[in-house]
Amino acid sequence: MTDHVTTHQAEEDTRNEDLRLWLNGRILPRAEALVSVYDSGFMLGDGVWEGIRLYNGRWAFLDEHLDRLFEAAKAIDLDIGMDRAQLAQAIHDTQAANGMQTDAHARLMVTRGVKSRPFQHPSLSRQGPTVAIIMEHSRPKLPRPIRLATVPHIRGLPMSQDPKLNSHSKLNCILACIAAEKAGADEALMLDVHGFVNTTNACNFFIVRKGEVWTSTGDYCMNGITRGKVIDLCRLNGIPVFQKNFSLVDVYSADEAFLTGTFGAQTPVGIVDGRVIGTGQMGPMTEHLRTLYKALVAA
Repeated sequence: MTDHVTTHQAEEDTRNEDLRLWLNGRILPRAEALVSVYDSGFMLGDGVWEGIRLYNGRWAFLDEHLDRLFEAAKAIDLDIGMDRAQLAQAIHDTQAANGMQTDAHARLMVTRGVKSRPFQHPSLSRQGPTVAIIMEHSRPKLPRPIRLATVPHIRGLPMSQDPKLNSHSKLNCILACIAAEKAGADEALMLDVHGFVNTTNACNFFIVRKGEVWTSTGDYCMNGITRGKVIDLCRLNGIPVFQKNFSLVDVYSADEAFLTGTFGAQTPVGIVDGRVIGTGQMGPMTEHLRTLYKALVAA
């Protein structure tokens, strides 16, 4: 597909060629911020992460992101080795080292660290965690609404790998994205174990029907922080919002659809499985929620 886009598409920025990154307590030039091939994250996807955005000198909803990171680390029995204040300071130090003020994106990653031997058991990670912060100048650039395709890959049951866990093990989502690209779409729309519409491979998914905003129950998806903010904004502004089960039939006949995520905030969806959603362009509810969200971030 010649005009393929992604939900994380950004403007080119030459400043990103000379970034400084944070790795295990040191701020290093990008080319020197290297991790061992024995690292648990590289070898097994054994780690957790958060993505955060810088708006006008402030990292949006940083407390909520750190809450989620520490909850995820506890869930996988990983000691980060730093407290919240130290992590926040590392983020601010990396920001200062790169001279960033706004339109920046950071990925905060924690793995179980370097292993003594190349095998699975967590006790082989004896050197302590690997903590890294990648920070980029990043302004979203989306030339048109996103096109989605439903794929056979599902968001599974919590006892296999809980979809609420923001882990480094993203292969299920990557395979979903590949399947969508093969079908001529930009990203994948994934169903839950019961066949209800759930999420995309990278973002949370919403539809608008007759003035109501619908999203999934949240039982089988990453409970995104931007997702939660949109639900809160609807409630505060008298917009009917529902976390519920709904099917592809409901999606195809929706008036609007959009995605939420830290990077793109609210991204319009124009086509799902070859069906044009609404006008195929950003709808009035999506635009209204984008305005409300910008005001919330500014506040």
